Amino acid sequence: MSTAVLDEKRYGKLLSKTLPKVIETKAENERMLAAVESLLEKGEDALTPEEDALLELLTGLIHDFESKAYPIPKSEPHEIVAYLLEVRGLQPSDLWPVLGSKSRVSEILSGKRSISKEQAKKLAEFFRVGVELFI
Repeated sequence: MSTAVLDEKRYGKLLSKTLPKVIETKAENERMLAAVESLLEKGEDALTPEEDALLELLTGLIHDFESKAYPIPKSEPHEIVAYLLEVRGLQPSDLWPVLGSKSRVSEILSGKRSISKEQAKKLAEFFRVGVELFI
């Protein structure tokens, strides 16, 4: 989060529009994910200080919910990727732009190819989880 001073009125309007709260259901989580996606579409460098603060709040709420609702079992990195795809309703094709190609995604998911440190960073950012899951 930036150190810029928040305009309380503008931030209050964002809060009243988004209505963030502790997430308790999958539907609430989906609503918060949509709000985050909407903010990210602007580009992180284009966000106002108020939007940046809201983004930080929402990602914290989402992280808290998902870490409880979707606990990640101790598994091999490729199994974790498959699990995260499944619980988030995603397809392997969603990872093509993240990992570079259809064949690379297929090789990783089948366990034929290990995940590089750079790929682990990209996966962690994509799934919003710790990079250590993929190493």
